[in-house]
Formats: sequence, structure tokens, C-alpha cells
Amino acid sequence: MSKTFSGKEVTKALRRIGYYVDHQRGSHIFMHNISENKSVIVPNHKELKKGTLNNILKKVGISIEQLKELI
Repeated sequence: MSKTFSGKEVTKALRRIGYYVDHQRGSHIFMHNISENKSVIVPNHKELKKGTLNNILKKVGISIEQLKELI
């Protein structure tokens, strides 16, 4: 995983697969997908840490390759 992703990029990618911004509290964006009934929190930081990104991807159910295609 050589490329780093920002919170803005991840939010944009999640919107493309059906997530919408529910609300935001500080620098954390709360996203929800009604059809799958899943929620995920994305920190709106310049660079997401590797573990944070992996947890988001695991919860959403996509791989790092799929994320790269969506961005």
C-alpha cells in the first residue's frame, strides 16, 4: 500500500458506491448506506493512517484495489 489516501478521497469513493454523508462532527464524517444498513465514520484528514483505512474498507466490504478504481 504505497499510496496514501485522504479523507476527502475516501468520502468521494464511498459516495460512488451508495453511501451518503449523514452528518459531520468536527473532522469526522458520518456516512450511511440505506440499502445495506451500514454506517462508517471517515476522518476528514489529509492522510489517513493505514489501520484506519483498513478498518473503513473492511467495514464497507471493498479492497484497496477497488478503492483505487473508485478514486
